[in-house]
Formats: sequence, C-alpha cells, structure tokens
Amino acid sequence: MGHGMKAAVVLAAALCGAPAFAGWEPTKPVEIVVAAGAGGASDQMARMMQAAIQKNNLMKQPIVVSLKGGASGAEALMYMKSSEGDANKVLIAYSLIYMLPLSAKIPFNWRELTPVSVIALDQFVLWDNSAGPKTVKEFVAAAKAASSPFKMGGTGSKREDHVLTVFLEQKTGAKFSYLPYKSGGEAATQLVGNHTESNVNNPSENLEVWRAGQVRPLCVFDKERISYTSKVTDTQSWADIPTCKEEGVDVQYLMLRAMFLPGKVTPEQQAFYVDLFHKVTQTAEYKDYMEKQALKPIFLTGKDMVQFLEEDDAINKSLMTEAGFVAK
Repeated sequence: MGHGMKAAVVLAAALCGAPAFAGWEPTKPVEIVVAAGAGGASDQMARMMQAAIQKNNLMKQPIVVSLKGGASGAEALMYMKSSEGDANKVLIAYSLIYMLPLSAKIPFNWRELTPVSVIALDQFVLWDNSAGPKTVKEFVAAAKAASSPFKMGGTGSKREDHVLTVFLEQKTGAKFSYLPYKSGGEAATQLVGNHTESNVNNPSENLEVWRAGQVRPLCVFDKERISYTSKVTDTQSWADIPTCKEEGVDVQYLMLRAMFLPGKVTPEQQAFYVDLFHKVTQTAEYKDYMEKQALKPIFLTGKDMVQFLEEDDAINKSLMTEAGFVAK
C-alpha cells in the first residue's frame, strides 16, 4: 500500500515545517481515553505517551489515562461521541473503531470524531504455551488431532483476535474454541496458566511472559518479519519469529494505533495535538517503546491519515464480512 513511503514523506514535511506553537493549548488536565481494559496494548501505549509528555515537558497541563473498556470498548467510543467540542479528551484508537459498530450495531462512526494522527501499526503473533508445540506445523497438527477444539484466548468478541482465529481455522482446517477476555493481559495470564492453548496477542501483551520463558511465539501475521534484531530472550529477537506465511499459513493483519479528538473541535485545537503527538514520536520513550514492543513506527496526519483510515476501514469491513461477524 505504500503507507511507509507516505509516512516518510509526511514526516519529512512535518520536520521541515513544524511551527513553533503559539496557538491554543489546554488549560486543564487532558484525558487519554483507552477503549480497553488494564494491561492491554492500548493501556500500555497510553501510559508510555503520558510518561513521554510529562518527562519531556511537552505540555503544561497534566495528562491522565482513563480506561473505558466497558461493553467491549463501546463505552469509550460513545464517551468520545458525546464529548463534541471538548478538546481535553483524546482517544487512543485501534481497529475497534471499524469493527465494533459492525458487530454490535452501536451508533458510532469514526468520521464523527476529529482525526489527529496515526502513530504506529501493531503486529499480531500466534503464541502457545512454552510446553506446547514448537512450530506452526506441530501446533496445527496437534489442534487437528485434539478430541475437543483448542482454546484460543483473545481480547473481546468479534474483534481482531477473533477474526484472526476464524482465518486460522479457514487456512488450516483446525478447529478453535475462542474465549474472549477483557484485555490482552488477561489472555496472556490464561495461556501461562494452561487454561488456553494459544492466543494471538500483540507483542507488548505477551512480552514479559515470553521473556520469562512461559510462552512461545510461533509466527507473526505480517508479510515480512518484525525488523528488531536485539535479543528479547536469551536466544531470540523479534526478527527471529517467522511470518505465518513462511510457516504455510497465509494470514496477514496489522492494527492501527491512532489518536482522535471528539468532533467539532477547532482547527487550532486539532493542530495543537498534531504537533504534540509528532513531538511524542521524536522522544526516546516512544522510540524505545516501538522497539521493545515490536511496533512499526509511522506518522500520518491530515489527508494522508484520512486516506489510510478509509482504506483500513474497507479492509476491516471485508474481513468482518468474510468472518460472518457483521450484525444483520
């Protein structure tokens, strides 16, 4: 799709022409709204940004992280929708913004919010317990031979993790029983405790249990391997994880991480946050987080961001339709 190239162009333009800000700025604490539970990838990213903003004095007002994961994240979306004109709330969004309105028929459309910036793309990895199969081939064979369907843990229902589970079934012929949890952190705990056989958590959600030798990454759902080569465990880096396609399962999916303001804010308010999150992407905290949590750095704003969202929306709608998750 050439998003990486576009991002580089946008970033170069932003670096050359980043204005010194003299316009609007918040006069009270700013809330980063998370549409998920504690310990998941969105919560972790929000807290990294909170730390980067405070540590580097990027804003005079304090920033607070507000978890609104109720009703599978619908609580956060409706909260943002009902906050028109309030530039002290900013949503850290992911593919939920396309998927939840389709599966749950909630009266929400991301176009009602004000786009600020796409700040990263997140990976998905197929993980099993370290005592389980060592390769995708062995894992699929074990799932097919099992007397009852393998349990696949994930965040929420009819969302990214669930969609990937359906596509794994379609591509491999194995059967899975999908168990929805409140967050990727909870899905990780269930896998470590052998209550599930696998999950498709984002790298950040399984990082600590991988490092502790409790889970094993089998493959990454991307067309190329993760680029980071520093060792995460004693023997492996993110780059050592094969793609699922290399392992014979051609399923690819990347999730956006993007910032939105409520609708009906002013252009000056939007510009303040575009500048703020651009500065965040230049911090050591952001760069360190991207590598440690194996995210793809990207920075899109304005027309490039809207074009990306429209394309991403179409991809997600097509996946949801194919998986049979669109509410009638």
